[in-house]
Amino acid sequence: MSILIRIGLLSVPRNFRLLEELEKGEKGIGDGSCSYGLEDSDDVLMSQWNGTIIGPGHTVHENRIYSLKIVCGASYPDHPPTIQFVSRVNLPFVNQVDGRVDPSKLPVLTHWNRNNSIETILVEIRRCATIVYTITHSLPRLCQQAHVSWCLYADGWYQDA
Repeated sequence: MSILIRIGLLSVPRNFRLLEELEKGEKGIGDGSCSYGLEDSDDVLMSQWNGTIIGPGHTVHENRIYSLKIVCGASYPDHPPTIQFVSRVNLPFVNQVDGRVDPSKLPVLTHWNRNNSIETILVEIRRCATIVYTITHSLPRLCQQAHVSWCLYADGWYQDA
C-alpha cells in the first residue's frame, strides 16, 4: 500500500516529500542554527528523525545545543509529526517530564498545514524560545518602571488587582 500526499489534483508518494526534506536537512538551514536528518539511514519509511537547535543569542538558551526526536507518522504531511526534546529545556510548550512538545501550545503545530515541514517546526521552536525569553525578561522590567504590577500565568500576562 502506497502512502500518498495530495498536491492540487496530483498525488505524490509521502516518501518523495520526505526525501526532499532529507536533502534539504542535510544541506543545513539558513545560518546553521537548526539541522535535521534521519535517525537511521536504513529507515525506508523515513519515520524517525533527529533534529538539533542551537539556542538563540541573547537568551538563556544562547550557545546551548538542543537535540530532538521527530516522528513522521503515516499521515505526514497531512498531520504534523510528533516532537520530543531529548535535551532538557524549559519552554511553555514542552512537557517537563518527558520532553514532548504539546501541539496545542506551539502555533506551527496547532495551525498545521501540509506545506509546513520539519524545517518549519525547528525554526518556529527556535523563534518561540526567543519570544518566551523576551516576554519573561523584558515586560516585567517595563511594568516595574511604569509602576504597574503584573503576573505571568500559563495563558498570559495579567495585572495584579
